[in-house]
Amino acid sequence: MSDYNAPLKDMQFVLTELAGMAQVSALPGYAEATPDVIEAILEESGKFSRDVLAPLNFTGDQEGARWADKAVTMPKGFKEAYAQFVENGWNALSGNPEYGGQGLPKVVAAVVQEMWQSANMAFSLCPMLTMGGIEALELYGSEEQKATYLQHMISGRWTGTMNLTEPQAGSDLAAVRTQAVPQGDGTYKLFGQKIFITYGDHDMAENTIHLALARTPDAPAGVKGISLFVVPKFLVNANGTLGARNDVYSVSIEHKLGIHASPTCVMAYGDNGGAIGTLVGKENDGLKYMFVMMNAARYAVGLEGLALGERAYQQALGFARERVQGRAIEGSAGSVAIIKHPDIRRMLLLMRAQNEAMRAVAYSVAAAWDIAVKHPDAEERARRQAFVDLMIPVVKAWLTETGNEVTSLGVQIHGGMGFIEETGAAQHFRDARITTIYEGTTGIQALDLIGRKVARDGGAALNTLLGQMKETQEDVAKQSTGSFKTIADVLNKGIQAVTAASEYIVANYSKDVRTVAVGAVPFLRLLGIVSGGWMMARAALAAQAKIDAGDKDPFYLAKINTAHFYADHVMVAASGLAKEVVQGGASALALDDAYF
Repeated sequence: MSDYNAPLKDMQFVLTELAGMAQVSALPGYAEATPDVIEAILEESGKFSRDVLAPLNFTGDQEGARWADKAVTMPKGFKEAYAQFVENGWNALSGNPEYGGQGLPKVVAAVVQEMWQSANMAFSLCPMLTMGGIEALELYGSEEQKATYLQHMISGRWTGTMNLTEPQAGSDLAAVRTQAVPQGDGTYKLFGQKIFITYGDHDMAENTIHLALARTPDAPAGVKGISLFVVPKFLVNANGTLGARNDVYSVSIEHKLGIHASPTCVMAYGDNGGAIGTLVGKENDGLKYMFVMMNAARYAVGLEGLALGERAYQQALGFARERVQGRAIEGSAGSVAIIKHPDIRRMLLLMRAQNEAMRAVAYSVAAAWDIAVKHPDAEERARRQAFVDLMIPVVKAWLTETGNEVTSLGVQIHGGMGFIEETGAAQHFRDARITTIYEGTTGIQALDLIGRKVARDGGAALNTLLGQMKETQEDVAKQSTGSFKTIADVLNKGIQAVTAASEYIVANYSKDVRTVAVGAVPFLRLLGIVSGGWMMARAALAAQAKIDAGDKDPFYLAKINTAHFYADHVMVAASGLAKEVVQGGASALALDDAYF
């Protein structure tokens, strides 16, 4: 099986040079997030990911989570790894210090989360859902709910879930049927079934705190009648100790293409008299509250695309260096390692360049998120929040779609051995496939992008971003080398492509939404590719500055070369995607349903 080593140098480079870590550290409450502290955290997380989580990745996949008698048993080693995870304080990294958290910035937590996901995606899903639940309760929970749950969830002793989906209600939450009946004492009894519940049950933590959508008896129809409830696996006594088992059980787990070690549960509420829960916030406002958790989860799932791409790249690179097969195309005395073959190099660089672009986009969004929450100036908070809102669907969908491409390339580089489970390359590909589906499919993210994030404000937030891209492009154009000329020219064409596509969307969305919607996914991909190209251009500028200052580390020259490759091999798709957005709608809708 492949080893995992966190790409600490690139992570630090992105944090420092692209995401603006210095600005984040200067925010109120983040004074302790110094470079030395961050470096120490990343190094320790890298060791934990490499030594504890990564060795369980393949074995966990092969064994899988097991269900029997309404309970889930995790694969060998997972319970012990989670205990170590909690003991080391990893779950509390970005938690509120008021409830025992360490209070570090979201962007630092994002870097660490990428490591966990690369090392063992199935394991990482448990704390990921918990963190989303923490955020929702912190913002909208009552003081009693916060006092009861947050300390234990932030420590990781209790885990959290998000219970939205039902057999008839997937992406359409208006169809939720689970009932919540008030009991007159401030509690409700829930009755219904939820499906696809990640870590709905497991044996790693003392308690599991379910955040579930349900309807009260007099609730209005549709999404306006959805409320959010806290439903613990074990009820909590007044003194904080665990009480009776609540009437919410896993009745089965799904048998899946990938993430076998992550239990995906069917949850039954109220089969034995009713599952006791308490209302979060106000009745009928549940969807608004859940969106907090959903946005956190969507960002985290986007990171999964990057994380799996990084793990696949590391394995493919190791294989390409060791696998001796065929003579060099220009001729050689004997067989050579396959990394010498031009197409293998192309595929490796396509993996590497896209991983670096994804990392830069993801970390920059996380840093903007920190600023949007903590900056003392309201105008600056609003500006950063607009950027975060615009980019969340891009992070979720573009990173995961690209992650699927990168993990597929990893299999291809392995050749026939990539199709064989024993190498582990196939697992990364299988695990990646769900990322474009759960927490809102690529199609749903794309519709959100063109409708809520572009058409609604007339493209204002996007135009601000394009202005920043243009400033970078002008800076790149001032550089004299050939690589920078290519990067500048291609980035300029990319900006023009996004501009043309967005102007079409804004002009036509309200009068011909079906035709515009055909281009939603191509537009999202376009914005993702060009955003990545913008970040790669910024990375090249930062690297050149280091070289000009006398730094001879080959890392910086590699940064420039990789940015050049991204411009040549990835950014060139921009003009075609723009044409697909502007011109492709009519032909996609022309064929009668009967002829499909």
